[in-house]
Parts: sequence; structure tokens; C-alpha cells
Amino acid sequence: MFLPSSLVGPRRRTATALGVLGAALALTAITAGSVTAAPRPDRDRVHVEPGEAYMGVGTRIHEGDPAGAPSPGTLAPTDGVQGIDVSHWQGAVNWTSVRGAGIQFAWIKATEGTTYKDDRFNSNYPAAYTAGVIRGAYHFARPDVSGGATQANHFVNNGGGWSRDNLTLPGVLDIEHNPYGAMCYGLSTTQMRTWINDFYTTYKSRTSRDAVIYTTASWWNTCTGNWTGMSAKSPLWVAHWTSASSPAIPSGFPTWTVWQYTSTGSVAGVSGSVDRNQFNGSRDRLLALANNT
Repeated sequence: MFLPSSLVGPRRRTATALGVLGAALALTAITAGSVTAAPRPDRDRVHVEPGEAYMGVGTRIHEGDPAGAPSPGTLAPTDGVQGIDVSHWQGAVNWTSVRGAGIQFAWIKATEGTTYKDDRFNSNYPAAYTAGVIRGAYHFARPDVSGGATQANHFVNNGGGWSRDNLTLPGVLDIEHNPYGAMCYGLSTTQMRTWINDFYTTYKSRTSRDAVIYTTASWWNTCTGNWTGMSAKSPLWVAHWTSASSPAIPSGFPTWTVWQYTSTGSVAGVSGSVDRNQFNGSRDRLLALANNT
């Protein structure tokens, strides 16, 4: 269709202006999105590389999420003393919002194996403290790469220490299904008991504290041979994602101190799913654990 030259100019100028405006708005949206919504790693993928492990990943890979696992709202934040555990998989955490949501404690991944340190630990650990969350550090065990004493030293040297400041919990040994290979890391039950005891002994000599043990009943019973040797030493943090009113605990432990009851929890200040935990006692007892009183 032929248009007079007097009409072509204004329409072309209008279209050009709209195009420039649209491009500017698109660029603004992209820029804003990159600032406010940085991509997070996919914590739910099955394969993880060395250093990427987090609490419960071995259970997720080897056992899966049981059909009866509770939804994030099964235990409300007001039900008992509530906590979470995090690693780099959660990305940036707003710890003020976490505390405001009723979360009283948290354990934060510090190390794995002999050389790895979580790249979010140095920001998460002091930020949780500043927000008033009673926090501690955890080490993801790799009995297949070095001895327990070596890994305990690596842990203490990279965030796993302790101080009586009313906000610091003892360190945790996360010992669970191997996410990288054979369930028991290629160790016999006797070797595994030695490895765990070496970690515990070294950690206590460095910090004066009994390390908390995080595990599942199935892993502990299989890979340590129903060992009772740690029940009088270490508080038990048991992972059991179930809708039951209490968790299954490993042989040899009389009770649980902390229960990780879901791996798909939701908490203000954390993007995506997060492990939810319940402390077996009052806040006063949690503070007693923190302060070794």
C-alpha cells in the first residue's frame, strides 16, 4: 500500500521510539532480575560432585524421599524449638527473616572431606549470629579420602571451633550414606567405628566439646554394625523424614537430641526448600547444649 511521504515520517519516528523504549524496558528487567534473583544450584538433582554434599543428600540418593514424608507445614514453627540446616545450596540467606519466622537454631555447612570449605560459610555463620540464631557448624564426613583425625582438624581449622557465647552450638559430624559411591565408603564396620572415634577424639581435644552425630538409623546400623560406643559421648541428630510423631533412632542411642523431620521445609528468608529440625527440649536446654552447661 502506498502512503504519502507526510505520513511515513511520523509513523516511522513513533515506531522507532517505541522500539527503543521496549528495548530499554527489557534491558532494565534483565538487569533487575540479575540483581534480585541470582540463580541457585539445583539441590534436588541426584548427582553431586565432591564438595557439593549437604545434610541428607546420601539418604535422598540411596533411599529417596519416602512417600510418607511430611509436608513443610507438618510441624509448625511454634511446635517446639525449631531449627534449620543450610549450605551453599540455599544461596543467600536472610537470617533476620529466618529468626523472625521463629527459627531458633541452625547448623551451617563448613567443610567436607580434607580440603573443601563451603563457599557460603563465611557469610552465613556471622550473619546467623548477628540475627540472634543459635548456630553451629557441620562437617560432611568422607571416610574414603582420609582418616577421622585429619578431617576433624580440617573442620576445626575452617569454622568448626566453639566458644561459650550463648549463640554457638558444638560442631556436627554428618556421617550418612555416601552420595558418591558405596554406602559405607568401602570401610568395614570395625574400620568405621575407628574412623568415627578418631574424629570425635580429635574434635574434643581441640574444642573441649563432644561432637554431635548426624546420621540415619539405617546407615548407622548397617555401617557401624549397631555400634553402641558413641551413645554416652555424642548427642544424636537423627534424620527421619516421616509423618510419625517420633523418629526411628539408631541402635545404641537411648534418645534423640535433634530430629531432621523433613528435607522439603519452607522458611522465610530462605529461597526454595530447606531441611527443618526440631530440638528435643526447651530453649533453656538448647542453650545448655550451646554453652556446655
